[in-house]
Amino acid sequence: MKVVDFLKRKREILAQHPFELKDWLSPAIRDYWREFQQKAHLHPLLGRVLDAHGQPVAEAEQQGEQRQTVNGQAMAPQAPTIVLEGEAALVFERLQAQLGEETHVGDWLHISQQMVNQFAAVTGDHQWIHTDPERAAAESPFKSTIAHGFLTLALLPRLTGSVDEANPEFPTARMVVNFGLDQVRFPYPIKVGSQVRARTRLIGVTPVKGGLELLKEIKVEIEGVRRPGCVIESVTRLYF
Repeated sequence: MKVVDFLKRKREILAQHPFELKDWLSPAIRDYWREFQQKAHLHPLLGRVLDAHGQPVAEAEQQGEQRQTVNGQAMAPQAPTIVLEGEAALVFERLQAQLGEETHVGDWLHISQQMVNQFAAVTGDHQWIHTDPERAAAESPFKSTIAHGFLTLALLPRLTGSVDEANPEFPTARMVVNFGLDQVRFPYPIKVGSQVRARTRLIGVTPVKGGLELLKEIKVEIEGVRRPGCVIESVTRLYF
């Protein structure tokens, strides 16, 4: 038998019996090999290579992970169904009826140069387009200093009324957490001296462990300007 044919045949045998070689190894080397395979499967490139060569998924199953199969294809484990009770169920039902609706329109807020300067001092962002009115009037295409984009984001709790302790949006929730932002855009600069306000629309509500996850679209309007200063998708979690 030629060497090439022998190697080809050996590769086919190992592919059909992937654990045979591992069983010949010492326990220490076998553990090392198992750890290497687990890390390789998690690697974005090596994982695809191993899957393309028919490596089994048995290593994950040995650790107790149960995989469902559909038409012979491995599927990711299904998340357990979350059952809402008490106040969480009541709030969920109410929010379901508000999906797609505008749920809040805030009051107008004046953006002053002092506010911008204070934000610059806290963040260290002293770009002249924000903090030097004379240079901005002479050199900036906006002919004025403008608010930092991140200042606009920092003002969202105030603009949306979510930090009003006297009138909380979800008084029965034990805790309200800012879980993150899915998308953020700044379509138009907010000039110093402008009035801004936020409009909020509920676009999603999902049960999670211990409460609810809300997805909201928030637009920051600039008085007298057609385009918004900021458009975001905000993720909030309520815990009961």
